[in-house]
Amino acid sequence: MHKTFLIWAAILGALAVILGAFGAHKLQELVSEKDVHTFQTGVTYQFYHVFALLAVGILYASYPTSSMVWAGRCFLIGILLFSGSLYVMTLMKTTGDVGLRKLGIITPIGGLFFIAGWICLLLSFLKK
Repeated sequence: MHKTFLIWAAILGALAVILGAFGAHKLQELVSEKDVHTFQTGVTYQFYHVFALLAVGILYASYPTSSMVWAGRCFLIGILLFSGSLYVMTLMKTTGDVGLRKLGIITPIGGLFFIAGWICLLLSFLKK
């Protein structure tokens, strides 16, 4: 087991539930339906990759490779960049501050980290 990834998965899983509830109940009073959908996309991808991170933490016992560690790191970075950028962009719309429009370029970079994480996971399985 890789305890660090398991801890992060638990923390980010709890945060995804909190953010999902906020998005479903309060956010629609503050922003447009399109912005709520953007926020929920962040929550959904965070949840998917929390489970991937949980799997990495568990699978590390059987596949203790550097690729497995990089898979976990990529999933963490992907959550931060992909989901985090969607949360921040939505938050900026709640305050009327849309000055950082270029923040949206971070989202696909986070998506690339998600892809890299899945590839690293595959490489871990192929190495052993």
